[in-house]
Amino acid sequence: MTKQTLTIGELAKQGNVATSLLRYYEKEGLLEPVGRTAAGYRFYSPESVRHLRFIRRAQRYGFSLNDIKLMRGAAHDSDGSKHDIRKIAEQRFLEIERRVTEMLVLRHELEIFLDDVTEQIGETAGPEVGNQYRELIEQICGHEHDDQQRSSLQKLTERLGCNLASAEWESLLTDLRGEHLHIWQDDDESYSILFTNQTAMVVKALQKLAACESGCEAHLEPTIEKADGGTLFRARGKNAFLFAQLFLALEVGEA
Repeated sequence: MTKQTLTIGELAKQGNVATSLLRYYEKEGLLEPVGRTAAGYRFYSPESVRHLRFIRRAQRYGFSLNDIKLMRGAAHDSDGSKHDIRKIAEQRFLEIERRVTEMLVLRHELEIFLDDVTEQIGETAGPEVGNQYRELIEQICGHEHDDQQRSSLQKLTERLGCNLASAEWESLLTDLRGEHLHIWQDDDESYSILFTNQTAMVVKALQKLAACESGCEAHLEPTIEKADGGTLFRARGKNAFLFAQLFLALEVGEA
């Protein structure tokens, strides 16, 4: 071993995985140690960290180990293999788009359904009861009839009691709008958001956002840390999905 190599424990720590998983990847031909010590312990090159993160990302996106093997070997394989990868990626993307569309349609139709229920109650029980029911629906679901001024995300943060709802929405998020990011869900209900832009402006904006969320009852306090390739913002807790929605909307300028 040299200072440039990693033990299996060091690689597992950097990849935030168990050593048993690394042995499994080795068995499947996805990750190879560069050698072994005299005592038989595996050691890896620094490049293995990047390979491991690639494998983990691909698995998060729903690719099988066989798909990942195909991707890893594509640089040295035939054009036919590259065509197979393109087909696999396209099918996976379309599958996700179908699921997203189903959820968007369901949310849209649920909002219309709740409006219809409110109108029917108002017609049968009287306008006063109908208005009371509408107020109840707005409190429970954050769905306000004919409210086109605020986005669904802003309504949702207010409904869940998130501090973002009471913050200065525009001024707080201006410096993060349009920034490229990588986002993934961790093993629990947490989300990790990696901002590739490491400028002081972006870091300061993330710190300000995290400070605003300190003590928020809707979720645990976010954390910020430096990471390979950028600045990592971690949102934790049951309602951490709010940040996932927020940052995805910000990237395309919809928040």
